Amino acid sequence: MKKLSAILTTTILLIAPAAFGQTPAAPPPPINVLAQSSEYRFQLDFHVNDAALAKMLPAGWISGAATQGPAKDANMRLIFIDAGNIVGPDNKPLGKGTDLMAILAAPVKQSEGGAVGQMILGGLTQNDPQAAFGVLSQASGAKVTRTIATANGATMVTEDWDLSGAGGAHAALHVKYTRLPANKGAGSANFYNPADPKAVQIFRTEQVTDITRNATTNPPDRVAEFTYKASGGKFAALFDGSEKALSWDSQPVYSRIVGTPVP
Repeated sequence: MKKLSAILTTTILLIAPAAFGQTPAAPPPPINVLAQSSEYRFQLDFHVNDAALAKMLPAGWISGAATQGPAKDANMRLIFIDAGNIVGPDNKPLGKGTDLMAILAAPVKQSEGGAVGQMILGGLTQNDPQAAFGVLSQASGAKVTRTIATANGATMVTEDWDLSGAGGAHAALHVKYTRLPANKGAGSANFYNPADPKAVQIFRTEQVTDITRNATTNPPDRVAEFTYKASGGKFAALFDGSEKALSWDSQPVYSRIVGTPVP
């Protein structure tokens, strides 16, 4: 598959319509688009061993875990991603045009300098080891199944994810939950290269998020079954049995644009 750095880029400018009677918000700065995708995600927020996480961050960077809200105390996210319609700036498919991934994403900030964002520290990918600055490992096995059953006015979703790779790397999830209407949102975040934080990619997203269980905001707990495994490879250093799950977030709609800043 072509490396994203080698793909011809284009420039986009996203402009949100102003609400009636309000001053229009300043449009976000343009970016050089590398890729776009439509995704289905299930995200688990954890608090993992602080010392183990610190060893994986580059010099001058520390954990940026939130101190309040639904992500309170979460210093690591294990995100399972089923990506489709992966296209480049010319709207043509990149590689196979699809991917299954399990990634480790940490909220981070500079200890001095004020930059904030996220770093993808590792994970597994079925089709694109060059994504995310090349920190992901090739998955030798990757599969996901989802079933949806509706009865008596309730919708139950069951998901099973399983990715494995070299060195015993393994990420798996089984979760069964009652689905409710999700909250729509949008955002933009800087993702820094853990090997060279001067390199940055900008993720612009639109998504819906259904928080099915959360330790901080305490919504109605709709998770009926839940097991996970994260072991081997880069997972091993962070998931040593002391980690604590904090949030279970279904994101059945997730549209993502990846780009780089315009000089």
